Amino acid sequence: MRLFGTFVFLLVLYLLQGSNASLVRLNNTGYEDVIIAIHPGVPEDEKIIEQIKNMVTTASTYLFEATEKKLFFKTVSILIPENWKENIQYKRPKQESYTHADVLVVPPTISGRDEPYTRHFMGCEDKGEFIHFTPDFVLGKKEKEYGPSGRALVHEWAHLRWGVFDEYNEDEPFYSSKSKKIEATRCSTGISGMNRVYKCQGNSCITRNCRLDSQTKLYEKDCQFFPDKVQNEKASIMFMQSIDSVVEFCNAKNHNREAPSLQNKKCNFRSIWEVISNSEDFSNTVPMDSPPPQPVFSLLKISQRTVCLVLDKSGSMSGYNRLNRMNQAAKHFLLQTIENGSWVGMVHFSSSAYVQSTLIQIISSNERSKLSEGLPTAASGGTSICSGIKSAFQIIKERFQQTDGSEIVLLTDGEDTTVRSCMDDVKQSGAIIHLIALGPSADEAVIEMTNVTGGSHQYASDQAQSNGLIDAFGALASGNTDISQQALQLESTGLTLTNDLWMNGTVIIDSTVGKDTFFLVTWDKQPPSISLWDPNGILMGGFTEDVVSKMAHLSISGVAKVGIWTYSLQAKVSSETLTITVTSRASNSSVSPITVNAKMNKDINSFPSPMIVYAEVQQGYLPVLGANVTAFIESKNGKIETLELLDNGAAGADSFKNDGVYSRYFIAYSENGRYSLKVRAQGGKNTATKSLRHPLNKGAYSPGWVVNGEIEGNPPRPEINDTQTISESFSRTASGGAFVISNITSNSLPDLYPPSQITDLDANPNEDQITLTWTAPGDDFDVGKVQRYIIRTSGSILDLRDDFDHALQVNTTDLLPNEANSKEYFTFKPGNISEENATHIFIAIQSVDKSNLTSKLSNIARVALFTPQADPSPGENHHNTGVNISTLVLSVVGSIVVVSIILGITI
Repeated sequence: MRLFGTFVFLLVLYLLQGSNASLVRLNNTGYEDVIIAIHPGVPEDEKIIEQIKNMVTTASTYLFEATEKKLFFKTVSILIPENWKENIQYKRPKQESYTHADVLVVPPTISGRDEPYTRHFMGCEDKGEFIHFTPDFVLGKKEKEYGPSGRALVHEWAHLRWGVFDEYNEDEPFYSSKSKKIEATRCSTGISGMNRVYKCQGNSCITRNCRLDSQTKLYEKDCQFFPDKVQNEKASIMFMQSIDSVVEFCNAKNHNREAPSLQNKKCNFRSIWEVISNSEDFSNTVPMDSPPPQPVFSLLKISQRTVCLVLDKSGSMSGYNRLNRMNQAAKHFLLQTIENGSWVGMVHFSSSAYVQSTLIQIISSNERSKLSEGLPTAASGGTSICSGIKSAFQIIKERFQQTDGSEIVLLTDGEDTTVRSCMDDVKQSGAIIHLIALGPSADEAVIEMTNVTGGSHQYASDQAQSNGLIDAFGALASGNTDISQQALQLESTGLTLTNDLWMNGTVIIDSTVGKDTFFLVTWDKQPPSISLWDPNGILMGGFTEDVVSKMAHLSISGVAKVGIWTYSLQAKVSSETLTITVTSRASNSSVSPITVNAKMNKDINSFPSPMIVYAEVQQGYLPVLGANVTAFIESKNGKIETLELLDNGAAGADSFKNDGVYSRYFIAYSENGRYSLKVRAQGGKNTATKSLRHPLNKGAYSPGWVVNGEIEGNPPRPEINDTQTISESFSRTASGGAFVISNITSNSLPDLYPPSQITDLDANPNEDQITLTWTAPGDDFDVGKVQRYIIRTSGSILDLRDDFDHALQVNTTDLLPNEANSKEYFTFKPGNISEENATHIFIAIQSVDKSNLTSKLSNIARVALFTPQADPSPGENHHNTGVNISTLVLSVVGSIVVVSIILGITI
């Protein structure tokens, strides 16, 4: 099969982590630069810091043993919120920030929801985003339910670092095994316990056997698996880390391939250890002869933000209206994006650098206006990026004596052959370099600076109507402030008007935003007529016009009215380019606003390897479902590709259905060089919902333990509804940064892309037939229509996986494929299974496109050939214990007494 044999990957050392924001590095088997950040919303409590230290110290030893004495935690930074009191032990951060945090300690989104989890929405072996702990969890108040916090940290670290999944499944807690019994989904099967319904009301609890569900032939919904408190099984940490005896990950020998765990589904039935040991962390590590040293902790307190704008005013900035567009975007950043309390300076550079403004603290609109007046007015000279960066370091040191934790926003449109001369200064500075590349010739060497310092890489083309430059500056809100303090983009759009000189549209302001609402209009030639109406139809006046920068803005005092705002812009001349940008902040600091964050799965890629677009829509940490999400990907010369993103958990790109992460493959490469990503998310009234389900990839909650044959229950988790309807419309836009493509050729190429993998195949028996459902893939991943499907069955799940081509094929002559992302249905009568003693039929699909390229094998669906046995009789070990022995004895004695009475009467 011609899948990806011809792919060539550009290996650049500093980009190996892809788009994952973590700064962690492995040094001689020890993890360094781990960041644990305490959220600003957490009330001050020094016990949290001490408990974090204890958690990491015990986790390091547990991790060391679980990885066969190979890995441990070496250095850890604890980020302390700016609103906590000063302490002589607290130092100033360097590149450490909330953006790069590996572990977040955050108040629970829903009261009582304290489960530890990892935000991981990509595939097997891909790194996660962050680990989420609550203060009560860190303080040890949830140990009964989730076990010691150090063990839970190792469970979550495996999600985060190695991209493995849980070995339980709350959606499929039981399965019918080949032994014809109902088993709890777990690994390994050596973990013993009871399957019971356990209900408590007040101090009264009732325990009973689980009943069979007539449809699933498995246990009823309320049935739970209660592990034995005392047992000898050592695996697995990814099933239930709270079991005292569990100290290992499941390996190839004891892995339970029958169980419908997420690990089996997402990692092709490989064990946890098989996936972990294949990661780069294990490539050059050997077991240590002695125990590891204890972790070293740094306490770092967030301080006021320090930003220096380093702006290119070289001769090339005079073309394509670049200088004026830079000034428009920088002015918007200064007037609206940068947070109050921040220190801001400005440097201009061309062949040399000029300090336009030393650091000024933003207290009011006066400082914002003063800084805006210092933007460059003329472009000339060469490009000396290093002189600009060094001047920025100088003015920061004049105020703070050091550059640790400061930010440089570097905008440039040209190349500089001397840029590497200051690379060492940048690395040693402790500062963060953000790059905004303008136009197709901006220096790519600066990307390395952004990566080694943890900065952001943004790109804007010379097409003003895409509004890319304003979007790029808007993406540079502080990563260390609470989301309620950040300016969120509600709208960002533009048009070049020729025949029709009107640009009309609407902006939705929902109830979660409205504070500091700011409307910005820009033009290229002459000021347009601007009309803006609020939701009540009242015409808004008061736009401040800046004819030099060719922009006008309006700030709405207080909290803007909720509803649909309507704008109408009329150009005065033909071929005019107009843009409108609308930003706002949270209306209430206690209510999280709806947000959208976007990213690509890689920062750098080599053709023809596919890429994946991700957009995460949330309110706080709750996923928002049912939104319409669109991605706009712009090449360096301004060609835009539009993609509708999906949250359907199908067609390969989207790993999980209804997790609030909308995804799609991107393969429409048009040229080598930089591309930018922008995303728009919209929700209609009563069509979008917030998901209240427990998050995926979390430490297993234990409902209780079996002690001496009796269940000792743990505090129950709060019962919640699955979703909550969002009763109003909303709209958000966001920049997803820049990425670089190489090795695109102009030569004619054959079809390179197969259909995407089917990941949601489901099988349901109906008498002697089986009905299959799945989401249709496309001719090229998730675009177009496949030519045909190959469906095969087997009585062995491993034979089907490893030798699919020789499994029994189903006749699919009448199966005509639909367009990508449609729902497919197919019913067939299974043939005879050749395997002796087969207990299940296992089914899988491959798709074939018009060039005869074949997809990866789908997930494997199963149908049981028997009705599984419920709990065995009492005398057997209680993996699945039957009736209580005391009850059985009383029943027998009672029967004997009744028989004796009857016989006595008869005589």
